[in-house]
Amino acid sequence: MPQWLKKKLYVPNIIRKELGYAGEVLFTEHHEAHAASAFYPSPFQNAAILTVDGVGEWATASYGIGENSRIKLFKEMLFPDSLGLLYSAFTYFCGFRINSGEYKLMGLAPYGSPRYKDIIVSKLIDIKDDGSLRLNQEYFDYLGGLRMTNKKFEQLFGGAARKPESEITRREMDIAASIQQVTEEILVRMAFHVHRETKMDNLCMAGGVALNCVANSHILRQSPFKNLWIQPAAGDAGGALGAAFSVWYRFLENPRTAIANIDELHCTYIGPAYSNTEIVQFLDRNKYPYHAMPKESRARIIAERISRGRIIGYFAGRMEFGPRALGARSILGDARSLDTQSTMNLKIKYRESFRPFAPSVLEEQASNYFEIDRPSPYMLLVANVKESRRLPRIVNDSTTILERLKEKRSNIPAVTHLDYSARLQTVNARAKPDYYAIIKEFEKLTGCAVIVNTSFNVRGDPIVCSPQDAYKCFMRTEMDDLVLEDCILHKCEQPAWPEGKEWQRDLILD
Repeated sequence: MPQWLKKKLYVPNIIRKELGYAGEVLFTEHHEAHAASAFYPSPFQNAAILTVDGVGEWATASYGIGENSRIKLFKEMLFPDSLGLLYSAFTYFCGFRINSGEYKLMGLAPYGSPRYKDIIVSKLIDIKDDGSLRLNQEYFDYLGGLRMTNKKFEQLFGGAARKPESEITRREMDIAASIQQVTEEILVRMAFHVHRETKMDNLCMAGGVALNCVANSHILRQSPFKNLWIQPAAGDAGGALGAAFSVWYRFLENPRTAIANIDELHCTYIGPAYSNTEIVQFLDRNKYPYHAMPKESRARIIAERISRGRIIGYFAGRMEFGPRALGARSILGDARSLDTQSTMNLKIKYRESFRPFAPSVLEEQASNYFEIDRPSPYMLLVANVKESRRLPRIVNDSTTILERLKEKRSNIPAVTHLDYSARLQTVNARAKPDYYAIIKEFEKLTGCAVIVNTSFNVRGDPIVCSPQDAYKCFMRTEMDDLVLEDCILHKCEQPAWPEGKEWQRDLILD
């Protein structure tokens, strides 16, 4: 209430004052913005819409349809009943940070068994046939307290919540597996219901829960929908996009024609860019040693270094919009090496070693490596590594996470998760030609059309945006090389970084 009384009620006045603006101030509801961000940039002229998150104003999920330039939402689920808040409660209980650590819970799930699933379903939630749910508030504390869960929740799962950064035990692994499976089943039920109500072939999704790429893949495989499209900034970042689209199409009533091949265009690369001239000026001004790469051999130079096991910070073109690095602000490595995952996690990202990395694969070669029959340009779908590329699984539940990480599971081990899955990005020459060229050259050199791609940052920091950001991250970590447009920098040639390792004390939990 203090926030509302002091600030939020006066937002229109603040906008007018700060911008010197005298016109009308328009607002969309939270889930309307999610729906607009999902449907309007999609490749569909008509589609069903499903939005699922923690909570907007009061809505926690909604569904409806988009037709041409019109959106109509039929029903919504209301706070405090929320799939997103349920998942966040388990994120908190497993020792991860709410609103940023949910993807850790998803990544931890394959290490466990869903032995708590029956407890969750019988004690915590009442799931309806349409996927809507009621949460048993006896076990939660987010309504009136400062925590997500309470003592009764702790008793249900055998003790207090895990402390952040402490050892991850079998309990946390099994809890993660259990809530992930429950989440998948709820979302599939929702999708079936939305299909029954709308009779549409296409589904657009948004909201933070739509970033759960494992659940998305279950919707695609199990539901009656033929096509699924998820806006790459599906969380609250996409709300700004949705608000703008809502005004353009709904308020101003502009016509809309869907672009069928939207995924082949530069639709995510809409952030800042820096010319090669600006890069050179930055490097010369700071006296940072670098080598110019000729255009005709640039991709080959980079691919050759990756093939030799070097970890490369890659900075080229306009920055991506959304939480996934898609080859414009990425850290690249060799997917064939078992050591790549632990090296990147522990020496570059400074994060938990269990967290998997995503593969970038040439779009036309994706089905040769993964069980997938469509592009996945935004890392929002999961596919299993093809059986022909897998190695036998070593079944031993008593081994620790670190021991299980050392198991080589396929011939692309750095991107193969414990259950043989991978959150993949397919890359084509139309959307990101420079990145495509590197993977293509890597394939020519090694016979492998897959490389590791993770976001260019360390834990708790945003993805790098400027050349200054990129150089700072490069020097703070144990990356080997840095590519800034057509310039490449080698760590061994750089001047000593003045901070040393002291900056690591300020790493933020993510």
